[in-house]
Amino acid sequence: MAITRINQFQASAGNEENMPAFLRSLVPYISGSPGCISCEVLSNDDNPSECIVLERWESKDAHRASVANFPQKDMQAAGILFAASPKGWYYSSVAE
Repeated sequence: MAITRINQFQASAGNEENMPAFLRSLVPYISGSPGCISCEVLSNDDNPSECIVLERWESKDAHRASVANFPQKDMQAAGILFAASPKGWYYSSVAE
């Protein structure tokens, strides 16, 4: 069963434009990862310093594998863009 991953990001002061640009730059990597169904970066209309990355995956394991394979040096360098550590949750469809 496919899962949805919602990741929440808050930009640090002065990075309200840089953070979303960085997140958008990750979309080709995420979308090209095995098991990824879709990936989209969304900006909060009421708070432009807040974004979510909405991902659909074939499984939690597929998502976890993509994160494990992402270059950690790139994420560490981007750390200054974030006001706090990103948060993320998995969601599954509710059976009817």
